[in-house]
Amino acid sequence: MTEAPTLFFDVGGVLLTNGWDTGSRKRAAEVFGLEYQEFQTRHEMVKTAFETGQIGLDAYVKKTIFHKPRSFSPEAFKEFMYGTSAIIGDTLDFVRALAETGKYKLYTLNNESRELHERRVKTFGLQPLFRGFLTSCYLGRVKPDEDIYRNALGIADCGREQALFIDDREMNIEAASALGLNTYRFVGLEPLRAFLKQTWNIEA
Repeated sequence: MTEAPTLFFDVGGVLLTNGWDTGSRKRAAEVFGLEYQEFQTRHEMVKTAFETGQIGLDAYVKKTIFHKPRSFSPEAFKEFMYGTSAIIGDTLDFVRALAETGKYKLYTLNNESRELHERRVKTFGLQPLFRGFLTSCYLGRVKPDEDIYRNALGIADCGREQALFIDDREMNIEAASALGLNTYRFVGLEPLRAFLKQTWNIEA
C-alpha cells in the first residue's frame, strides 16, 4: 500500500494510561476509604452515560461517591481522578514526530468522559497533534459500538479502506475490522513503528 491512511489512535493504553479504569478506581477506594464494590456497582450503572456525555463529572461523582456524606470534598476526589493520567512509553513522542512531518492525517478515537478528556488534551499537549478528537463524549457512542466507527469515518471524510484504527483492546479491533477498517492491535511502540513502515511506508 502506498497512499498513507488516515490514522485513528486510541488514547488510553496507547498514548496515555487509561483515564479512569479499574485500577484507578481501586486506588481511589483505598485512598478515600471507600467500599469498593459499592463504588464499582454505582460506576457501572452510570458509566455509559458518563462516557457519552449524558452526565458530566459533577453528576458522576455525586451519583457514585457523594450519595452519602463524606469526610472529603468533591473537588478533592475530582483532582484525584485528574491525577491518575500519565504518559506511557514513547508512543506519544512518535505521534508528535508524525504530526510534525505534515504528511499524515491523525485523529483520536477513544472512549472518555468530557472533563477527563479535555484535561488530558490540555495537560499532555495533544491539541496540535490531531486534526480532531473523536471521543465518545462528543459522538454519543462508545467503542465497540459500530456507529462510533461510522461517525469517525464521516467526520474525517475517510473511506474504510483508507482508515487505520490503532487500539490496544481486542474487542475494539474486532468491531472495526468487521466494518472493513484496517486495524492494528497495539502491543508496544516498536512493533507499531515496524508495521507502519512495512505496510504503509509511514515513518517519522
